[in-house]
Amino acid sequence: MTVPEFRPSHVVPPDGMATWAAPDAARPLVPLDPLLPVEVVERRGDWALARCSNGWSAWVDGRLLLSVPQGPPAAGQPAARTADPRPLLAAAEGALGRYRQWVEELLAGQLDREAFAERARGTRIGAVVDGDAVWLYDARHERWCFCDGASLVTFAVSEGPTADGDATDAAGAEKAAGAERREDAGKGDRPTAERFPPPVDRPGDRP
Repeated sequence: MTVPEFRPSHVVPPDGMATWAAPDAARPLVPLDPLLPVEVVERRGDWALARCSNGWSAWVDGRLLLSVPQGPPAAGQPAARTADPRPLLAAAEGALGRYRQWVEELLAGQLDREAFAERARGTRIGAVVDGDAVWLYDARHERWCFCDGASLVTFAVSEGPTADGDATDAAGAEKAAGAERREDAGKGDRPTAERFPPPVDRPGDRP
């Protein structure tokens, strides 16, 4: 049997990573070692099937994997692009504007408390700006993202991975909330959305 060539596409986060036998969080396996190179061979929503250099594979929360920089594309191939932060910035700006409008209507007597609560139900807005660094909450994928002005990377997740991933509520990108609970799942002192301000050690500074 021919063993497929191992070409790492990601590394495990610095504090290790939980694994599962299937993308349903019902059958946990042994965790992966910190900074272990892995190759993502399949994705199902937030889940990723990570293969190690010895051929062993397991399902992990793909949002937490750290991408390995790839070499330049060969001639004739399009250059790879990092995630554009502008759509998420626009979604946060729009959601905040709508929330402010509801507050204005409440204070002006145009909405009662019950109507205000109904309109605001499920709204989650999260943004922390520190100079050229920005942390944005992406409610559609239930994660915090770090932005250095040019690209987005996942910083922390607020819920466990789901199989539908991008198929989650499309309006969720307009939701937010400052501090969102995240299940720790044994990941030690990993930064979570509950801790403000964000730590000085930014994801972009990681090796």
